[in-house]
Amino acid sequence: MSIMHLGKYKAKIEYDEETDTFRGEILGLTGGADFYGRTPEELRAEFKQSLNVYLEVCKEQGIEPFRHYSGRFNLRITPELHEKLAIKAQAMGQSLNKTVGETLQKALMN
Repeated sequence: MSIMHLGKYKAKIEYDEETDTFRGEILGLTGGADFYGRTPEELRAEFKQSLNVYLEVCKEQGIEPFRHYSGRFNLRITPELHEKLAIKAQAMGQSLNKTVGETLQKALMN
């Protein structure tokens, strides 16, 4: 899987063996929007067209096109990992939330 960028928008790209093409799925939308192409240029053009159609349909139907994120989510981990994170947070003199947030941010940088 790869990520394709179109301005501030992102789509995950995967190979579709059945059609011998690449399939893109636009990320962060309240609905679904996908597109297909055989070359990067074709994919990018189809990405743009699919996004424009999606945004126009949302506008016509009064639908919010993009997901909104609260900054909160539940995370299920093992008790052992929870303990290690909590001890690390205490040792660093910060909250568990801050420690986990910083750890996730670092993981996204790699």
